[in-house]
Parts: sequence; C-alpha cells; structure tokens
Amino acid sequence: MIFILFLIAVSSCLNHLSQSILESMNRADFYQSLNNQLIALLEGQSNWITNLSQFSAFLNMSLEDINWVGFYLTDKPEQLKLGPFQGNVACVDIPFGKGVCGTAAKEKRTLVVEDVDQFSGHIACDARSRSEVVCPIIIDDKTVGVLDIDSPSLKRFDDADGEGLQLLVKTLLERTDWPKA
Repeated sequence: MIFILFLIAVSSCLNHLSQSILESMNRADFYQSLNNQLIALLEGQSNWITNLSQFSAFLNMSLEDINWVGFYLTDKPEQLKLGPFQGNVACVDIPFGKGVCGTAAKEKRTLVVEDVDQFSGHIACDARSRSEVVCPIIIDDKTVGVLDIDSPSLKRFDDADGEGLQLLVKTLLERTDWPKA
C-alpha cells in the first residue's frame, strides 16, 4: 500500500513537472520512465478492468495537456464500446473504420492526428479536443480495443508519443488477463 501511495505521489509530481522533464530528457526516456512506473503499478494485478482503470488514471496524471484518456473495447465484431477512462462523458459506440479510434482499430496501427478537424470522418465526442493519438490493442491478430488520448491543443502528439504509448500498451498486454472472446 505504501508503495502504491509512493507511485501516486511520483505520478503527481510528473504531472506538474512533465514539461520541464520533457525538455531535459528525450521522449523515449520519458516513456521508458513511465513504463517502469506502470510495471510497478500493475505488479500483482492482472484483472483487465482494474488494469485498464489504473492505466487510464496513471496516464491522466502523468501526461501534460490532455483532456481525455481511456479505452474503447471491441464489444462485438467491428464495434468498439466505451471502456474505462478519465475525462468528460464520451461517445459510447464507435464502428471499426469510423473516426480516429475506429480507423486505428480496423487498420491495426497507431494513429497520430495533429489536427482532428483535418481527419476525414472524425467523431467529435468533445468539441474541445484538437489533436489525438490512438493505439490499437491487439491479441492474436485481433483488435480487442484501443487506447485513445485527446488534447485541447493542436499538434500535441507526434510519432515519439505514438511509439512511447505503444511501449506502454505492450506492458499492459503482458500484465493483464483479458477476457476470452
């Protein structure tokens, strides 16, 4: 319990200092640091709901300039359903191939969108969101969900964020017992 409180304190400090940290270390090092903290946070936990909830809260505290972070999970073939998240109320159902989340799910690739207004078919769940990054969660070549992060700032995310978030999703996959389809 003390260790978890320590992690929460560290994450809170990261939230306040993330801009200066990013200036003093490269993005890969920043995400490696987050990954090390995530490993400790998920230690001894494998429940998928718990881990997705903790993961979204952890990223919400650790990333600067975001207004939504969470998961959309494959509910039925070619359909995403809202999962654990941090932020304002959100869209509930997203078909594969629609919007940034549905496109990332269908194409099984991370999408970094600098300006959501320029993404054809963008689904505006929160009109304040201006940029977005979405990482698919793939098990046995099937998309089981996506990690979605929105920012109120244009060009908040770049390829380094996409790569760093893929590392975190890989750790989440390795440490989580997913429900059987």
